Amino acid sequence: MNRFFKRKIILVVLLSLVVLLFSPVDVAAAPIPLPKIGVEIGSADTPQDVALSLQILALLTILTLAPAILILMTSFTRIIVVFSFLRNALATQQMPPNQVLIGLALFLTFFIMTPVWSEINQNALQPYLHEEITQETAYHNAVTPLRTFMLKQTREKDLALFINMSSAPKPDNPDDIPTYVVIPAFTISELKTAFQIGFIIYIPFIIIDMVVASTLMSMGMMMLPPMMISLPFKLLLFILVDGWNLVVQSLLLGFR
Repeated sequence: MNRFFKRKIILVVLLSLVVLLFSPVDVAAAPIPLPKIGVEIGSADTPQDVALSLQILALLTILTLAPAILILMTSFTRIIVVFSFLRNALATQQMPPNQVLIGLALFLTFFIMTPVWSEINQNALQPYLHEEITQETAYHNAVTPLRTFMLKQTREKDLALFINMSSAPKPDNPDDIPTYVVIPAFTISELKTAFQIGFIIYIPFIIIDMVVASTLMSMGMMMLPPMMISLPFKLLLFILVDGWNLVVQSLLLGFR
């Protein structure tokens, strides 16, 4: 009886499919309207159209360069390099993951750069949006806080290197230094500072590795990887000294 019931259900399903496929009645669903998007290129009729086109082009250019601006003109470079050194010194492989380190570096960058961006918004962006200043004045007001921040963290030796290589005239004051000279000088200064911090971070963990390796060799346990034994001691030391707090505090104080 149960088998007969199953065959009956299968027969009903097959008949229903045949009716749906071959029935002359239109059972198709109503088409879903989709938005139409069009791009039109034509000649500008008024000066306002030309200005708007140039503004859109400038905006697209800035968006294209936004990752490079974020990485090379802010505190992001030093922070992410120090975090990479810290993870390698701990020998924790992929812990914390790259996404966590990059995310933390980004939010620390936002925290450090907030006064600079607030000044840019107050003196450049908002007055320009309210048509109180011209585009050239807005650009100058926006670049000035960034230049001040970068020059404060840049070594004179690095500035002299790029000034000499660019054959630019010797500046009388920091305002005379071109921005295209300040940016690479700031970048290599940040890299040197990050490497110096990374070297200091490595010292206590190298000592732990040396002590563990010497102890294992004196005990005749040369087949046991020292890294396996030293890793818990590194983590214990890092936890006891509250390592994340110390590293982040040092990075924040370095930009004041």
